[in-house]
Amino acid sequence: MTSLLDPEELATDVLPAAVRLLGCTVEADTPDGTVAVRLVEVEAYRGADDPASHSYRGRTPRNAVMFGPPGRLYVYFVYGMHFCANVSCLDDGEAGAVLLRAGEVVSDLDVARRRRPTARRDADLARGPARLASLLGLTRERNGVDVTSAASPVRVLAGPRVPADRIVAGPRVGVASARDLPWRFSVAGSPAVSPYRPGRVRPATR
Repeated sequence: MTSLLDPEELATDVLPAAVRLLGCTVEADTPDGTVAVRLVEVEAYRGADDPASHSYRGRTPRNAVMFGPPGRLYVYFVYGMHFCANVSCLDDGEAGAVLLRAGEVVSDLDVARRRRPTARRDADLARGPARLASLLGLTRERNGVDVTSAASPVRVLAGPRVPADRIVAGPRVGVASARDLPWRFSVAGSPAVSPYRPGRVRPATR
């Protein structure tokens, strides 16, 4: 049996934490059964020095999970439509999290297809952060759970490290601030990696 990811591996800066999460498996208990995906795309978000981060302006009730301890699931609602999920990192009290952007299903495909019947291909089942969260049932009820605990309804299993020559780094998707930082990491050649879409730069207001 694959072991759970050690929280100490996440008690580090967001960039190495993001790279470490690549190749790990996120396993979630859903009403349809256990669903699991191997992470193939992630994005790193830091704190006060990262204007694209939810924690940039400090702690709030919404972003409190980003401040630790490491290994907690941070789930938020976006565009009034979708949930997205992150895993906290850095030391307890420091803000940082890694957005789970895409994964390849490694559990029963029939169960996954029932949960995402609109997916045209199996590669689309968890391709993009909203689809991944939907497939795994990551809603507000899962916010704050410890993904490094065997008792958690959502768990991260430690996969083998992805070789450096198979990791692609690039700009984060859909953010307008700090848009050129190469803080998105993906596994080269995976069909589940989502396409790059730059964020809109809004005109200055007066």
